[in-house]
Amino acid sequence: MFDKILIANRGEIACRVIKTARKMGIKTVAIYSDADRQALHVQMADEAVHVGPPPANQSYIVIDKVMAAIRESGAQAVHPGYGFLSENSKFAAALAAEGVAFVGPPVGAIEKMGDKITSKKIAQEAGVSTVPGYMGLIADADEAVKISGEVGYPVMIKASAGGGGKGMRIAWNDEEAREGFQSSKNEAASSFGDDRIFIEKFVTQPRHIEIQVLCDAHGNGIYLGERECSIQRRNQKVVEEAPSPFLDEATRKAMGEQAVALAKAVGYASAGTVEFIVDGDKNFYFLEMNTRLQVEHPVTELITGVDLVEQMIRVAAGQPLSIAQDDVKLTGWAIENRLYAEDPYRGFLPSIGRLTRYRPPAEVAAGPMLDAGTWNFAEDARTDGWELRGPSAETAAVRNDTGVFEGGEISMYYDPMIAKLCTWAPTRAAAIEAMRVALDSFEVEGIGHNLPFLSAVMDHPKFISGDITTAFIAEEYPEGFDGATLPVAELRRIAAACAAMHRIAEIRRTQVSGRMDNHERRVGNHWVVDLGGQSFKTVIAADPAGATVTFQEDDSVIRVTSDWTPGDMIAHIETEGAPLVLKVDKITQGFRIRNRGADLKVHVRRPRQAELAALMPEKLPPDTSKMLLCPMPGLVVKVDVAVGDEVHEGQALCTIEAMKMENILRAEKKAVVTKVNAGAGDSLAVDDVIMEFE
Repeated sequence: MFDKILIANRGEIACRVIKTARKMGIKTVAIYSDADRQALHVQMADEAVHVGPPPANQSYIVIDKVMAAIRESGAQAVHPGYGFLSENSKFAAALAAEGVAFVGPPVGAIEKMGDKITSKKIAQEAGVSTVPGYMGLIADADEAVKISGEVGYPVMIKASAGGGGKGMRIAWNDEEAREGFQSSKNEAASSFGDDRIFIEKFVTQPRHIEIQVLCDAHGNGIYLGERECSIQRRNQKVVEEAPSPFLDEATRKAMGEQAVALAKAVGYASAGTVEFIVDGDKNFYFLEMNTRLQVEHPVTELITGVDLVEQMIRVAAGQPLSIAQDDVKLTGWAIENRLYAEDPYRGFLPSIGRLTRYRPPAEVAAGPMLDAGTWNFAEDARTDGWELRGPSAETAAVRNDTGVFEGGEISMYYDPMIAKLCTWAPTRAAAIEAMRVALDSFEVEGIGHNLPFLSAVMDHPKFISGDITTAFIAEEYPEGFDGATLPVAELRRIAAACAAMHRIAEIRRTQVSGRMDNHERRVGNHWVVDLGGQSFKTVIAADPAGATVTFQEDDSVIRVTSDWTPGDMIAHIETEGAPLVLKVDKITQGFRIRNRGADLKVHVRRPRQAELAALMPEKLPPDTSKMLLCPMPGLVVKVDVAVGDEVHEGQALCTIEAMKMENILRAEKKAVVTKVNAGAGDSLAVDDVIMEFE
């Protein structure tokens, strides 16, 4: 076995690999750019080597610099994580030439399966069902339009060397094919240094389901069930689960056997993923094979008890697999939510800045991974002092794979993923409920993030039923996400909780001031709670064990118990015995409350104050309808219009690049450009005025 491994990556996946290496008694070496000098993976590793400036193409993906770090550290093996150099055959070949083990598949398998065009041809030859399309190289946009018409719209335009949603576009007509080809080509060149593009038929009503395979160099190969990855935005996975709520055992077996057969056909040895598109009749088609560890691998680990990183390391060391197909048992259900540094209220555009507060829910071990004794969830969790309320450790597990910490910076140079929050439970419904509580308990401040959106998805009827496709987000949130709307019953629970909390805060305030002798009597028990467009008149009867809140309109009662004290930013509450987790910020006459994807201003007032507040005029926001504002921090790639141009609804105005993604900003209505304030190469902040109209 190896004594020292270098991790050629950063962020949460580098931290993840370090945990398993540490468990195996293997020393680790981190590499870092200028931007990551204080990063968590650098702090966790036994050694760290600097590899260059912040841009990945000047540091993390420069093979010569990584090879120099390997020589300097004396590492015997390299784990590439995912992204960066993980599927780069030249890097794997350079390691082989140096006598350093690659914790991944052989060079030949990377070359055959890592290239999407080649992999589809091999799959066809192996008898694997594939999606119709054009696998040859495409010279220019005109040829892309011609091929798209022959394949038949809609089509998927994809980068041959792509992954992670980069370099992918769906085109429904010639104009979108032309535009999508160029954007995909640009993103592919920027992210992978390879701008080859191919086109395939886009399957409508599709599910994205992938099979985890594990092979060794001795001819053994197994599959470890499937992962449902259909909740995607811009072809980037957001929510994953294992197993799929859609597959039956026969389909699972057929997909798994095909995946293993394909892996063996190319001499695969390591962990890998074979991705399929599955239609409503359970027909499945090969999409691609990812010759690396997947981002969503934790859900497979949670239902099988197999540490995939450990298995990769053992295979790279020449060991045979210690488990056979009959040993693989799928137990319970696991869900993963990807926490991104992106603002759901601004069209999910990237957000950067300092994490002024980062407090994940405490990790709780249970299920197969605990039984197998292969994972210590609490290790390096950085959550000492925070306890998850809700499902117990006997019935649910919580795992948070992360690479950030409170006070750290979210950089514009890298992928916006902050963490992968996972839950496991014996049933899908229990895993979803555990995830709801975990999301409500997750504190993130200082940047825009998608926690509210993830909470909303967990409560969406289609997700709960398992009736989902890759079009879920586009269909259910066509106008974007502007917060969840909670049912009145939930608003009543929150109103009761806030009335009780406000009363506690008022008693504390009077005690500090020292102005009153009988604090509780003078504070009063009658309060009007306004939230979410609803107004509730309440009467509170407190006792040492909690408070009983009566709603005057119907004399209904809610019992509230909690150990919340003023200043706590998380309130763990029970209402009628049911858990309620609230993120709490103080505002004038009440609280800002966040729960289940809703962001609420809750005003708690005395009856007379509520009467007067209803007469106050509403403050209107400034008019920016004649301006194009930059929706995210980024770099201007190009400006498509000039002063005096007449633009029409949907017309491209400019392109902004942020976190390795190109974002085309379009006109919302017909107008004339009167001023252009930015040009190609300019760096912009959020809400910078790019251009103005008349």
